Amino acid sequence: MESLVPSHCTLCPRLCGADRTRTAGFCGGGSEVRIARAALHQWEEPCISGSRGSGAVFFSGCPLRCCFCQNREISRENFGAAITTRRLADIFLELEQQGAHNINLVSPTQYVPWILEALELARPRLSIPIVYNTGGYERVETLRMLQGAVDIYLPDLKYVDSARGKKYSGAEDYFAAASAAIEEMVRQTGPFRLGEDGLLQKGVVVRHLVLPAGRKDSAAVVEWLWQRFGCETVLLSLMSQYTPSFYQGPWKELTRPVSSYEYNQVVNRAAELGMPGYMQEKSSATADYTPSFRLEGVYPSH
Repeated sequence: MESLVPSHCTLCPRLCGADRTRTAGFCGGGSEVRIARAALHQWEEPCISGSRGSGAVFFSGCPLRCCFCQNREISRENFGAAITTRRLADIFLELEQQGAHNINLVSPTQYVPWILEALELARPRLSIPIVYNTGGYERVETLRMLQGAVDIYLPDLKYVDSARGKKYSGAEDYFAAASAAIEEMVRQTGPFRLGEDGLLQKGVVVRHLVLPAGRKDSAAVVEWLWQRFGCETVLLSLMSQYTPSFYQGPWKELTRPVSSYEYNQVVNRAAELGMPGYMQEKSSATADYTPSFRLEGVYPSH
């Protein structure tokens, strides 16, 4: 276990260099893997959740500082419990036994070495796809460690505008990092591949949350994806679920929901370009779709 712990952490683009044997990194990650929830999750895209749910494992901490984060309790406050890699491997297997269509690693960046060891321990009994569900702020070097271990990448692409990345997520280099990361993800998986049941078997789904007063940058996100990958390589998931009640910051524009006009303008641009993927109903802009974090599934049930 000790060999997994970075003594000079460079797993994410922060390159904070923390000796995680002694102290937590910028992300909040320390010397042990921490998770806050492990359960079937119905609220992902249809090709991920399917009819039975995705086996979502929510990791504590995050390399981003998004002022509108819906999972602040775990991303910023680092709520969760420390577990061994053996227990993490068992959780993967338990979720598969519960009927999960896949194992969904939510905000996993800061624990990649631990995750890789747990996946190795779980094989060959683990047979469902592995989903890497991330805010998009990734290092290509870390993603390369995952080649062959991850089947589906589910990254955000939050902004093209570096000023917005700095303002809302504390990461001026967000687009530079996220665009390079998505390129690497696509290199690993190739074009998306859906099974006869409509479930994603392999590929990349890029998520984008449309923010209030942000439709021009949202259009730029859609246009970059189209220019770089065309219409047959990645799936696009346009989200309307921005929820002002989670927002903590000084910028007035984020104190209201995204309007139907703003969201529809982005959807229309994606449709004009022929981008395949998903859109959300405006009713998803509610806290009801955020799971409770009470350590469900973290400990053995017997």
